[in-house]
Amino acid sequence: MQEALTVDELQRLESLRSYAILDSQAEQAYDDIVSLASHICGVPIALISLVDEDRQWFKARVGLDVAQTPRSQAFCAHAILQPDQLMEVPDATQDPRFADNPLVTGDPGIRFYAGVPFVASSGMALGTVCVIDRVPRTLTPAMAVALKALSRQVTALLSLRRTVAELRLLTQAQAQQQKQLDSYRKQLEEVNRDLSEQTQRDPLTGLKNRRAFDHILREELSRAQRVQSSLGLLMVDVDHFKPFNDAFGHVAGDAALQQIANVLQAQVRSYDHVARYGGEEFAVVLPDSQQEEVLAVANRVRAAVEAMPSAHRSFTVSVGAAMAILIDTPTRLVERADKALYQAKHQGRNGVVALDGDATGP
Repeated sequence: MQEALTVDELQRLESLRSYAILDSQAEQAYDDIVSLASHICGVPIALISLVDEDRQWFKARVGLDVAQTPRSQAFCAHAILQPDQLMEVPDATQDPRFADNPLVTGDPGIRFYAGVPFVASSGMALGTVCVIDRVPRTLTPAMAVALKALSRQVTALLSLRRTVAELRLLTQAQAQQQKQLDSYRKQLEEVNRDLSEQTQRDPLTGLKNRRAFDHILREELSRAQRVQSSLGLLMVDVDHFKPFNDAFGHVAGDAALQQIANVLQAQVRSYDHVARYGGEEFAVVLPDSQQEEVLAVANRVRAAVEAMPSAHRSFTVSVGAAMAILIDTPTRLVERADKALYQAKHQGRNGVVALDGDATGP
């Protein structure tokens, strides 16, 4: 006999499927419950039955080989119609609802049935904990109390199952969010590096700019004083650059500065720092360098610029060199290199002057 469906059956089925338990693997906690039900009630068959749309599926079973039966044959489908009550059938052959049921007339030959619905948090009955015998009988009051307690345990297990599933999803979502955050942070770091690079690069020549030079000089001077190593500084100024700009225009002037910057960069060592100090003036920081090495670099720079081919006229540079001393500050070191540069210009340009007055040139 086909049981009547509740009005909110669709909601009940939705609630059942939200637990993702149908067709799941066997679990010891559920198996223990049917074992206890069978033992307490003294019956050969005990089931945890979940009533789906067109079948009843057994999450756990004792004394029955099949994993499911059609819903149309399910005693449990009737039991869930009254979620708050134990349904007991003392003799199925005498009950008009089940007398012609294939599970009664055939295998497993059901005579006695008792089932207690377990109810979801939504109030919907999802299935039952039920016990079955092949002979007519009834439950004692103590058996009924125990069966209800076991049904509540199934409800608790289902609630725990949902909580674990939600936590797993939350963990996965958090992991995905963390992955996205890591990706965003990496992108932000790359953007920040690009921005930092842009703020420390002269856009015309591609050399380090004045801001970067100030930082480098401060760091290198501090290191030199701390470990007592030598440090040299060159201030390089392009001779007669303003008349060139006036004669040939700023476009030609910019191109010349770019060419000179490339020449300077090619003449220094890999660990030296070349910067555009401002206008047509450049600076070179030379870590771990004795005065002879500093002057050698200065003269290479001067000679390379003089030999540089130009579309309009040749260029020369004046170079001032200074060596750091223990009491130097970055400002004082720059002032002494500037003073040497002024002397180089005063002596006719296209030359190199060290702070002590020694000069070299063509």
